[in-house]
Amino acid sequence: MKVGTPEASGWDAITAEFERVYPGQTEPLHYATIVPFELGGNDPLNGISIYDGGDFWHFVSYGLTELYEKECENKEWSGYGYELTFKLKKSCYDPDNEENELKCVAGILQQIARITFNSGEIFQNNEYLYTGQTAGIDHEQKSALTGFICINDPTVNTLETPNGRVEFIELIGMTDAELKTLGSHDSVAEIYKRLGSDVTDYKRSSLV
Repeated sequence: MKVGTPEASGWDAITAEFERVYPGQTEPLHYATIVPFELGGNDPLNGISIYDGGDFWHFVSYGLTELYEKECENKEWSGYGYELTFKLKKSCYDPDNEENELKCVAGILQQIARITFNSGEIFQNNEYLYTGQTAGIDHEQKSALTGFICINDPTVNTLETPNGRVEFIELIGMTDAELKTLGSHDSVAEIYKRLGSDVTDYKRSSLV
C-alpha cells in the first residue's frame, strides 16, 4: 500500500512520529509479517521497525492499533490503543551476533502482542510482565534479564490519529529478583527511577 494515502493513516502517523525523533531515517530496518494473523499466521503485528538511536536500537511495533481504515466502534482509541517499543543497548551483545539479537527482540514483541490479541490483556504504564522464566531474554539466553516492566516511552509522543489515540508502551528488561519485588504501579515507577535509564542492557547487574 502506498505510504501517504488516507488508507494507511494509522501507519503513517507512527512513522511520522519516529521520523521526527530520528530525522533522515526514512528507511529503517523493518521486519514485515509474511502471513497476516487474520489469515492464520502466527505473528499478530504487521511489522516492526528499528531506528538507530546512536548507542541503542529503538524498536516500534505496527499492528496493535488500527493502521488502515477505522474498524473499532471506540472512536477515542485506535485499536488496543498502543504500540510496543523497546530500546536495546548496542554494546551489550557481540556485534557478530547483531542480526540474531535484533530478530530476537522482534520475536519478543510478537509474543507479547500475541497475548493481547489472544486474551485482550492490555499492557499499560507502570505495569510489569513476570512469567517466572529463568532463561535470559537475549538470543543466547545468558542474560540475567528475564522479564519486563512497561512505561510510557519518553522519547515519542502520544498520537491523535484519524483512527484514535495511540500511546507507545516501552518494555524494559528486568531481572527475576527485581520482578519479584514488584506488586503495584508505584513499585514499578520506583524501580524504573532507580534504574535511571529506559535502554535495556543485557549485561547490567540486578538492582536487588
